[in-house]
Amino acid sequence: MNLKDQFLRFWRSENEKIAILRDVLVALLAVFIVLLILWAYTGQWFAAPMVAIESGSMEHPNAPYGRLGTIDAGDMVLVVKVNTRDDVITHGGDFGGAKALNDPQYKFYENWGDVIIYKPEGRDDLDQIIHRAMCWVEVHTDGGETTYTIEEFGIYNQKQFGPIPELGLNEADYAPDWPHSGYLTKGDNNDRFDQYNNAITPVPVKLSWITGKARSEIPWIGTINLFFEDLLNPGKSTLHNVHTDSFVCLGVLIATLISIPIILDLYDYFKHKKEEQP
Repeated sequence: MNLKDQFLRFWRSENEKIAILRDVLVALLAVFIVLLILWAYTGQWFAAPMVAIESGSMEHPNAPYGRLGTIDAGDMVLVVKVNTRDDVITHGGDFGGAKALNDPQYKFYENWGDVIIYKPEGRDDLDQIIHRAMCWVEVHTDGGETTYTIEEFGIYNQKQFGPIPELGLNEADYAPDWPHSGYLTKGDNNDRFDQYNNAITPVPVKLSWITGKARSEIPWIGTINLFFEDLLNPGKSTLHNVHTDSFVCLGVLIATLISIPIILDLYDYFKHKKEEQP
């Protein structure tokens, strides 16, 4: 018996144990195919192609019911790999003469500029941050004197800078002590940028610290991930960040997915029952 005949025999077998094994293999194959598609799209080969959102720092006011279109606690987002600075569009960037603030193609999650996922200070022991890349700050040190250049906001070789409303910076003489260049980042729902007086991270984000940039949104599903995260880490409490409407939408989604096979089974049952009647 050749390989093709063996496969057909396995595929068409009505043996209960073989049928169960066949169903498991088909399910695993389907999962692998989905993973291949996600890996190919994100470039995150054999790594997690998506992350669950734990906090509300990227939320927007007056969000629609279910909070579609923005990044909210309980959502999942795909993480597309970032290789160079050209891969990241900053909020205040200038791209071929077209300001991001005036061009819809640079708008992601109801605001302009890429949302990046990064490891604070490049550390693996800290939770990753998912915030918008606002600008790139070039740090230059010469003879013990440090100056900063932020082209997006018209700042060139200054020891101190501000105000910059886009960063929530109201001071006119802000003088940080940053040792290297990198991205300044900010949550859409936060008042100030992450690096302001060590608010979230003390230094600009290096390119090598970026896990990827957010693309697409899978709403509500991440709530399941947050539930198990909190369950396995007693000191963690992220589930309370998920809004009631997201819980409701997740419940409706799960109920729908569960009901589909039940409805199909009932349809088959009544169909055969009807055929058996004289």
